[in-house]
Amino acid sequence: MQIENFKVFADLVETKSFSKSAKINGITQSAVSQQARAMEKHFKTLLIDRSQKQFQLTREGQAVYETAKEVLHSYDKLLSELQEMKKVISGTIRIATIYSIGLHELPPYIKRFLHDYPSVNVRVEYRRSNLVYEDILHNSVDFGLVAFPLKHRQIEAVPFREDQLVLITHPEHPLARRGTQVQLSEMGGLKFIGFDPDIPTRKAVDQIFRDNKIEIEPVMEFDNIETVKRAVEIDHGVAIVPQATVQREAQQGSLRMLPFKEKNFTRPLAILHRKGRVLTPAMRKFIDTLSLDLSGTLNDKSPRRPEL
Repeated sequence: MQIENFKVFADLVETKSFSKSAKINGITQSAVSQQARAMEKHFKTLLIDRSQKQFQLTREGQAVYETAKEVLHSYDKLLSELQEMKKVISGTIRIATIYSIGLHELPPYIKRFLHDYPSVNVRVEYRRSNLVYEDILHNSVDFGLVAFPLKHRQIEAVPFREDQLVLITHPEHPLARRGTQVQLSEMGGLKFIGFDPDIPTRKAVDQIFRDNKIEIEPVMEFDNIETVKRAVEIDHGVAIVPQATVQREAQQGSLRMLPFKEKNFTRPLAILHRKGRVLTPAMRKFIDTLSLDLSGTLNDKSPRRPEL
């Protein structure tokens, strides 16, 4: 019995999916099934109740899972301690992030981190917010980056940054020609372009409208910041977005960015990781890097947007 067997089995239990466990561990689905049967043969008992339609452990399977988690935790802790003894900062960090953070907030931090720790490989995957949480819970990634973090008993949320929310318009929009700020009450009756209703930033914007008794009916809804910006650029409406995501367009003059007069509406960002997880030296250094003040470099050109 090898440590990899416990890892595959634990991932199988937590994802309740042979295909997801296979993807996490870089093996085939049949290999996961073979390892599960090999463990049953080794322990001379059934671990998975195959009479059920949904994935379910036997009592013995639950006992093996709980011990497997303890073994894996001790093993990860040992590896981390050995790296610290050798003063080694290396390995791979896997990150799942929403588009707006990954494209506009994260690049300068990754650039700084890779400069300081060139032996670390950083992999970034762009996901919808709900899937970031799923990836964390399934151990598919080491860290997640989201806006408006939700409380979850199995997930630790470390504050990252706070974005200011601003109104964006076409440069020739009447609001843009009239001044450098806008009152929230002026939003009533405007053609509004929003994110999809299930996206946290959209939910927060809807709450702002409700709190201020402003009725808005979006004329368009999109699942990412880049498409929202393109729609505003061709004057199909106005939108409320994080300021950091529109710096380049504002500088180039393709969009007008207007702060609100009443108050600063903000969007909190957080870095997520699973509670109780052993953080390697590289992971701790990555969190340390995200705590740095790199505000002066956040306006650097963003990388090209990945294919959806």
